[in-house]
Amino acid sequence: MSDVNSIQSKMHRAGHYPLPVAQFLRLRERVPPLYGLLSVNAAILAYTHRALAPGYLTLTIPAILIAGCLIRMLVWLRPIGQHDLEADRARKRMRKAIWLSLVFAIAFTIWALCLDRYGGPYEHGHVAVFVSVTVLGCVFCLTFLPTAALLICLTALGMFLAYCVATGSATLTAIAINIALVAAVILKILRDTYDSFVELEGAQRELRVERRQAQALGDENARLAQTDALTGLPNRRYFFAALETLLESAEDQVFCVGLIDLDRFKPVNDTYGHAQGDRLLQVIGSRLVAQCDPSVTIARLGGDEFGFIVPGGPDEAEAIAQKFCSAIRMPARIGEVTVAVGGSAGIAIHPDSARNAHSLYDRADFALYHAKNHRRGQCVRFSDQLETLIRSEQALDAAMQRAELSRELSVAYQPIVATESNQPVSFECLARWTSPVLGEVAPEMMIASAERVGRAREVTATLFDRALDTLALLPHPLSISFNLSGHDISDAETVATLLESISRSGCDARRLMFEITETTLIAEVDKARDVLDRLRATGARIALDDFGTGYSSLSSLHQLPLDMVKIDRSFAPRLDEAVGRRLISAIRNLARALSLECVIEGIETEDQLLSARIAGFSLAQGFHFARPMTLEEMLIRVEASSKAWHLA
Repeated sequence: MSDVNSIQSKMHRAGHYPLPVAQFLRLRERVPPLYGLLSVNAAILAYTHRALAPGYLTLTIPAILIAGCLIRMLVWLRPIGQHDLEADRARKRMRKAIWLSLVFAIAFTIWALCLDRYGGPYEHGHVAVFVSVTVLGCVFCLTFLPTAALLICLTALGMFLAYCVATGSATLTAIAINIALVAAVILKILRDTYDSFVELEGAQRELRVERRQAQALGDENARLAQTDALTGLPNRRYFFAALETLLESAEDQVFCVGLIDLDRFKPVNDTYGHAQGDRLLQVIGSRLVAQCDPSVTIARLGGDEFGFIVPGGPDEAEAIAQKFCSAIRMPARIGEVTVAVGGSAGIAIHPDSARNAHSLYDRADFALYHAKNHRRGQCVRFSDQLETLIRSEQALDAAMQRAELSRELSVAYQPIVATESNQPVSFECLARWTSPVLGEVAPEMMIASAERVGRAREVTATLFDRALDTLALLPHPLSISFNLSGHDISDAETVATLLESISRSGCDARRLMFEITETTLIAEVDKARDVLDRLRATGARIALDDFGTGYSSLSSLHQLPLDMVKIDRSFAPRLDEAVGRRLISAIRNLARALSLECVIEGIETEDQLLSARIAGFSLAQGFHFARPMTLEEMLIRVEASSKAWHLA
C-alpha cells in the first residue's frame, strides 16, 4: 500500500470518515488477498488435473478466471483520490463488489465441479477441498462486506451440495453438509465482527465530535481568559502578557505604559445601578478603541480602570492619553438617561521610569493618583520628583500600622436570595475600614495594605469573629459567607486561627461558607485543596467567588472540595441578550455537572431576575434585592422577613 493509502487508512481508523467510506477502506485491505487466494487455489487445482481433464478445463478457463482475478486485484490496489472517499461513491463500489463476488463464485464453482468429473478419489477430494477452503477464505476476506460473504456461501456451497446429492455419493454429501455447517458458524462470527466494527466506528465518530466540541470550548476559554467579558477589550492578563513580551525584545527601546481611571463613575453606579454603570463602561471601551491605531494596546484592567501601551515616546503617549480623556468626557446616552464622567491618566516611560512590568505599572499608577488628586481630567507623566511627592501606599500602610482594628473595622452584609421566593438564605460579610486619618478605605486597598505591613492575619481574625457573632444572632437556617484572600489560604497560622474561632464559638459550622476567589485557587491548587479540606472538615462549605473572571482549569475545579460557584456580576447584564443567556446557562450547566450550587451575582433589575430564573438559577445576589447594610439594618430585615427583600 502506498504512503498516501497508509495515511488514509490511519485517518479512517481514527473515525475520520463516515461509515460507508470506513467500510470501503477496510474492505480495500482485504479484497486483494481474496483475489490472490482465488488465483493460487485455481492454479493448483488446474495443475493437479492437467493430465486428466481436457485442456480447455485445465488451461483456457482457469487462465480466464485467474486473469479476471488479477485485473480486479489491480483495480483494488490502485491509489485512491479524494473523490473515492465520498460516501455515495464508496457505496456504489461495494454494491459492484457484491455482484462481482456472486459472478466469480458461480464461475469458479461451475469450473471446479466440471473438473470433478475427471480423476480418482484424490482428485475428487481436491475439488472438495478447493471449494471449502476457497469459500471459507473468501468469507474471512469479506468480513467488512457481509452481504457478499453470505452470497458466496449460499451460491458456492449450495451448488456444491446439490452436485454431491446428484452424484449419489453419501460421503461427498456428508462433506458438503459439514462444510456448510462450518460456514454457517463462520458467517455468524463474521456478522458479530461486522456489528462490532459498526459500533466502533460510531463510537469513534461520537468521540471525534466530542473532541471537537472540547477543543472549541478550550479555544473559547483561552480567548475569554484574555478578554474582558463586559467590554470585549483585552483584560489584565493579556495586558501584562503583552507588556512582558514587549520588555523581552525592547532592551533600551522607548515605549510608554499608561493607566486611565474614570472620574465620577461611582455616583453613576450608586444612582443608576451597576447595570447602567456596566453599559457605560462598554460605551467608553468602544470610544477608547476608536481613538487609537492598532499599534496601541488598550485593555480593561478591572472596575473602571483601563491600561494602554504605546510603542512610542512620552509626547506621543500623552497625546493619545489626552484623546482618551476627551473621548471619555463626552456625554453618553445609557438607556433613558444621559450621563457624563471624566477620565484621568498617568503614564510611565520605559526605560527611564522602570525596566520591568510591575514597576512600570506602579509608576504609572503613581502618576494616575497624582492626576486624580491634582490635575483631574488630564494626563500626568511619572517623574523622579513625582515619586517623592506621592506615596499613597506609604500613607495607607502607615494608617494600617497604627489602626485599632477592633474599633476601625466593621462588617456590612448583603443577602443571597432564593430567586423563587425573594427570601434570603444567606448573608455575605463584606469588610469595611474607616480610618480616622484616611476615612473610608476600599476593601481591596485595606487587604493589600494589611498584607504589606504584616497585619493580614489580625484583620481576617477580627472580621471573622464579627461574622461568627453575627451568625449567633441569625435564626436557623440562615447562614453567612466569609471571604478569604489568597494570603489567608497560604498562611497556615491564619487557617489555624479560623479553625480555633469556629471551635471556640460553638456555632453550627454547616451555616458557614467560605468564599475563595478564582485566582486564589489557580495559584496553588494543591495547597488550596489541603486548606479547603481542613475548613470543610468542620462542616463549613466552600464557594468559588467571581467565577468567569479568570481562567480556571476545569480539572482543577473538579479536584477541589467546592460546594458552590458564584458567577461574577459582570455576566448579569448579559442576561438581557440571547447570546449572553446561552453563555450563562452553559456556566450553570457546568456547575450542575460538577454537583455545585450556583449563585449569579450583580442582579440589578427584575428582567435580569426573571432571566436568571429561566436559566435555572435558584440563588442570586445584587442591588435588586438589597445593598450592603449594617448589622442593625440586617436584623430588622430578618425580623420582617415577610416583606420584600429588594429595594424599591
